[in-house]
Amino acid sequence: MSELSIKVIVGGRTYPLTIKREEEEKIRKAVSEIDNNIKNLKDNYAVVDMQDLLAMTSLEYATESIRKNSSVEFDHLSEEIMKLKEELEN
Repeated sequence: MSELSIKVIVGGRTYPLTIKREEEEKIRKAVSEIDNNIKNLKDNYAVVDMQDLLAMTSLEYATESIRKNSSVEFDHLSEEIMKLKEELEN
């Protein structure tokens, strides 16, 4: 696995990163999504402080991550319940 040194700009600040070459596209996409979310927040709310914009963006992504994880856990539990139901019926 080769490593790659890149610089990304998040919230107006530059961050140097050393990443696996195969992760570059995902990281650049994540940076783009963060930038888009910050722009949407600026456009739709009277928030201009970058700290607040980054905090709200973090909260949105963390909430989404938790929601997805909860959904995955629910799906897994549903599958297990169906397996148990089938076993009981047999």
